[in-house]
Amino acid sequence: MSADSSRSTCSFRSRPHVGVIGASDCDGGTAARAEEVGRLIAGRGAVLVCGGMGGVMEAACRGAQQAGGLTVGILPGADREAANAFVDVAIATGLGEARNLAIVRTSDVLIAIAGSHGTLSEIGFALRMGKTVIGLDTWDVRGIVTARSPAEAVELAFRAPVH
Repeated sequence: MSADSSRSTCSFRSRPHVGVIGASDCDGGTAARAEEVGRLIAGRGAVLVCGGMGGVMEAACRGAQQAGGLTVGILPGADREAANAFVDVAIATGLGEARNLAIVRTSDVLIAIAGSHGTLSEIGFALRMGKTVIGLDTWDVRGIVTARSPAEAVELAFRAPVH
């Protein structure tokens, strides 16, 4: 492939990258909140970064795609085809759970929605790196900024300092 100098000067690299982390299996209410978060992130012109699998990740990507946004899934396995149907760019790491660090490093700010121990590890990495984590019905960890709604979570994310 060669670089095309006629490409748009609007680069996705310069847009905010908002990580959405959370439960790989979730109920309908959690999925609805994640989908709304994804839609709002895309509406602000940001790139949505996630683990690329099911649950919160799939719902957030679905919402972002519905709003015309770009979604990036950083996958635990070596097969890009394993990504959920709403991932635009699938990055197959083959790293298993260690890919959580890549998700956090790629994101400017993170929104945690519900989640289990994998989400907790991402929260820990993010806080250790000085990144802002917005929590929506997730772990009660010192350092997380709590939001009461998807709209508030996204608003807080866009006000957060970037590290």
